[in-house]
Amino acid sequence: MNNGNNNVELAISDGTKMLAFTASPINTNTKSPAIIVLQEAFGVNSHMRLVADDFAKEGYVVICPELFHRTAKPGETFSYTDFPAVMPHYSAITNDGLTADLQACYKWLTEQQSVDSSRIFSIGYCLGGRVSFLANAVLPLKAGISYYGGGMDQIAAKAKDLHGRHLFFWGGLDKHIKDENIATVINAMDAAGKDYINVKISFADHAFSCEERPAYNKTAADDALALTLAFMKNS
Repeated sequence: MNNGNNNVELAISDGTKMLAFTASPINTNTKSPAIIVLQEAFGVNSHMRLVADDFAKEGYVVICPELFHRTAKPGETFSYTDFPAVMPHYSAITNDGLTADLQACYKWLTEQQSVDSSRIFSIGYCLGGRVSFLANAVLPLKAGISYYGGGMDQIAAKAKDLHGRHLFFWGGLDKHIKDENIATVINAMDAAGKDYINVKISFADHAFSCEERPAYNKTAADDALALTLAFMKNS
């Protein structure tokens, strides 16, 4: 297990407070790169904490914020089979609120003596995939990564504001995200002249990298992780 594996409470610019799970590498003697890991719609649950721990084992300082903190209880998570319970919280988030949350996470990372502030990334899954795209637009990140980010087409105009290059993953069997939704995002990236890698895994469904969901596909998850780690290393 990693040192520094705990929750921190962050003060947000709108006066709210937000819990975030953190994980750090073991016994690092040099400054480490860092990642803002962004949750699925079901909260910072055991899966998201495992994701954070796994990236810490790869040498990254990680912070994973509770994006529903304005409406949900601290630490609250939701069943993968009960999306109706998620909807009030999902519907309440705003780009302005998310931006404030992301800024607080970035500030926390830059204040850690163990972090190389020139190498901060964002990675998000599902809801978090969209938020990772927003993070790359509102924070001076080295790069961003979005796994099957639903609703990203609704903020595609922010492509022009991206600070770092971006890696996109989509599932070819995903019925939630249509080809036209993906095209809107990629066309915006092209129009803005931004650097990106766009990956559709033909045999994968939505949420293919989550080992706690029926759509989990180990081959797709392993392939995507390998490319993710290489992408960050080369950025």
